[in-house]
Amino acid sequence: MTLPGGVVERPLGRGRLLGYGVGSIGTGVFSAVPGLLLLYYLTDMLGVPAAVAGVVLVAPKIWDVLLNPLVGAASDREAVRTGRRTRLLAIGAAALPVTFALMFAVPGGVPGGVPGALWSGVAFLLAATAFACFQVPYVALPAEMAGTQSARTRIMSWRVVCLTVGILVAGGLAPAVVDLAGGGRGGYAVMGVVIGVLMAAALVAATLGTRWVPSRPGPRPLGPVAAFRLARGNRPFFVLLAAFVTQALAVAVMLAGAPYVASYRLGDYGLTSVMFVCLVGPSMLAVPGWAWLARRHGAVRCYLAASAGFCAVAVALIPAIAVGSAGGGLVVTLALTALAGVCYAALQLLPLSLLPDTVHADAARTGQAQSGAFTGLWTAGETAGLALGPGLFALVLTLSGFVSAPTGSPVAQEPVALTGLLLGFTALPALLMLISLPFVARYGRLAKEPA
Repeated sequence: MTLPGGVVERPLGRGRLLGYGVGSIGTGVFSAVPGLLLLYYLTDMLGVPAAVAGVVLVAPKIWDVLLNPLVGAASDREAVRTGRRTRLLAIGAAALPVTFALMFAVPGGVPGGVPGALWSGVAFLLAATAFACFQVPYVALPAEMAGTQSARTRIMSWRVVCLTVGILVAGGLAPAVVDLAGGGRGGYAVMGVVIGVLMAAALVAATLGTRWVPSRPGPRPLGPVAAFRLARGNRPFFVLLAAFVTQALAVAVMLAGAPYVASYRLGDYGLTSVMFVCLVGPSMLAVPGWAWLARRHGAVRCYLAASAGFCAVAVALIPAIAVGSAGGGLVVTLALTALAGVCYAALQLLPLSLLPDTVHADAARTGQAQSGAFTGLWTAGETAGLALGPGLFALVLTLSGFVSAPTGSPVAQEPVALTGLLLGFTALPALLMLISLPFVARYGRLAKEPA
């Protein structure tokens, strides 16, 4: 089959699928660890007020939202000139692990509070920039690797499994490394280096493993303004993007709240890793099942079912967590978290498998297969959702009167603060997931797939 731009589709063996998918181990690490630990590191290790910590988490991502479409257009121009997207992938693979480690390596001579927040914020800004250089061309590749939805779903299945591995390893390993390294600021610094090394291995492997992918967005390179003007007529893409961003925001809020729920509601910060493994672990096993269901019943129907299921589980977590670790509440909480993980697998697989369809449809409409431009907009939206999640949870903490302290141990909180962090972890993600459902249904109508 011939792909947009006149490129002949090549067979996809397991080596090529793994060569692409392994990059998601690195991107999964970066997507998971800052959202899971950075807010807690700022408030409970550096003593940064929750409101200031929220700004630190959101401000670098605002820049990244603006940067991603520019990187997408630059990736398309590079592909027109060279037939590859390798250069930007290599830049991101080299810079991201270093800047990630610096986020958690505030020197001992730098005090907590605002100075420490500035150090982490600048490092986060640089890391987000490096992430854009890798992620944008990386997400553009599947549309250029395969010309059928079944083949692209296969690509995405490998990618989501690798993404799950990255998130699982990072989310489960990172808090454990902090504890093993003695906790405190020193423990977080060691964690940044260890996780950064794992990230570097995955990103470099994917950069080398995808050099074979031919990229021909042509027939001519477009600047970012011209690319956006051409793309804005693609209504299915923007509706799908709205659903995906809203859901990314919901998941990011839940990730940011996990350490607080573990520490203040369940009584053990170490349960952060256990909760994370329960959320992400089932995803790896559920991906093949969701892929089969999508082929049998349609991707949009399965996407709706998974979104509604995640919403229901988030609501069910409220009474389970309120019971606490006594009375079986912990067991029920972990079981429900695992059920949410099954739904989470579909929220990763299905929109990413539908995204190339919107790119190919737009190529037929405009004659310009600008994968980079669309994935630049897509990753900008995803970045915004992942960034705003911790900031939104920080706002919930601020409004409920949460008290920050640079002690490394939970401090006594008023009941309203405990209630606020519980609802921020459960009811708020459920509401966001509910808001996403009309967008998913609208996409099904626009794409003429039953919803």
